[in-house]
Amino acid sequence: MPINEYQLYRKLAWRLLPPLYIIYILAYLDRMCVGFAQLQMKDALQFSDTTYGFGAGIFFVGYMMFEIPSNLILEKVGARLWLTRIMITWGLICCAMIFIETPQGFYTLRFLLGLAEAGSFPGIILYFSYWFPAPVRAKYGALLITATAASGVLGAPLAGLLLSMDGFFGLQGWQWLFLAEGAPSVLFGFMLYFWLTDRPAKASWLNPEEKAWLERTLAAEQRTDSHHHAADLGQALRHPQVWLLALVYFAVIINYYSISLWLPQLIKTWAGLDNVRTALLTGLPYLATVIVMVIVGAHSDKTRERRWHIVVCAWVAAGALALSPYLESPVWAIAAITVAAAGIWSILAPFWTLPHTLLKDGPAKASGLALINSVGNLGGFAGPYIVAWLKTATGDFKLGLPLLAATMALGVLLVFVAAKTETEKP
Repeated sequence: MPINEYQLYRKLAWRLLPPLYIIYILAYLDRMCVGFAQLQMKDALQFSDTTYGFGAGIFFVGYMMFEIPSNLILEKVGARLWLTRIMITWGLICCAMIFIETPQGFYTLRFLLGLAEAGSFPGIILYFSYWFPAPVRAKYGALLITATAASGVLGAPLAGLLLSMDGFFGLQGWQWLFLAEGAPSVLFGFMLYFWLTDRPAKASWLNPEEKAWLERTLAAEQRTDSHHHAADLGQALRHPQVWLLALVYFAVIINYYSISLWLPQLIKTWAGLDNVRTALLTGLPYLATVIVMVIVGAHSDKTRERRWHIVVCAWVAAGALALSPYLESPVWAIAAITVAAAGIWSILAPFWTLPHTLLKDGPAKASGLALINSVGNLGGFAGPYIVAWLKTATGDFKLGLPLLAATMALGVLLVFVAAKTETEKP
């Protein structure tokens, strides 16, 4: 019986995207949490901008250290078990953030949080490749990755509410923020084990024809590009194009997390609002970002082109980001940072289709995806810390944001030598 591909993709999307989407939302709520918490936490604990920037960024050092081992374990034991473990441990550590009193305690828990969460993003990208063939990967990947922006849409009003609970049951608002972000991750982690299916062959909700078609299609993709693929762990870690993609991702992520972690402070500085109104207004850039991400991902799939989608989005974002601190009108400044956020986030879905053209299924793909993500996420340490250091030195954001924007505008050009687009394949 012929397979209706459209119906099969819809079935996969309805079954797999909701739990993955929830993981993403909770993960990025967890990461954004520290950005909103700083509106109170810095004053309450007398942390400087540099202390905050270092503590926010050290998360990514722990994340990088355990990224590749985590993805190799996921490949071995399955996504269902390993993603469950990741969620429960990161949720517990996030809850423990309410006990922070010193910079050292802040640094320690942020580092441990990075270790606990390591492998979540590349693990989901790896898991996603087990189910969705290349022609629809950016479209459905964009829908999935919109969770990173949707977490801002949901997290902003939630943060405003939680920050207003200052003193409730003896906890400050920033403590309620960490508790409310961590506890759902623990609870959903237990649910996840009974929701996910590791591979198509184990999917009782697919009929035999659908299972066979998926396995044939995904295997054929691997054979078609076998001469380009790194076949094992060693080849993946030595592959020059994998390292180039890692550098491209670093150039993007250094800006991605600078916006994520500093956006509430930027909006508060420009608009002069109180903490609650600042948190609410922060949701608007993320709402626009969700819409743009879906459009870019769908267009990238329709045209089967990746590199120019990445570069154009990066250049538009870099221009808007560099301009934003120089605009005197708060409305125009926030509009510019919204364009920057939409451009940066829209890079992600087309970008994450590229490693699959270089890496063979198994340890090579698991380690290669983790390597790209771990090197890239060092930008999550560098970006916020550089912005914090320059803000302390100069008193504003006028040097830090243009510097990071230039890094991205130049860095993404490496994508032209790092990978071929699908339309260029022999």
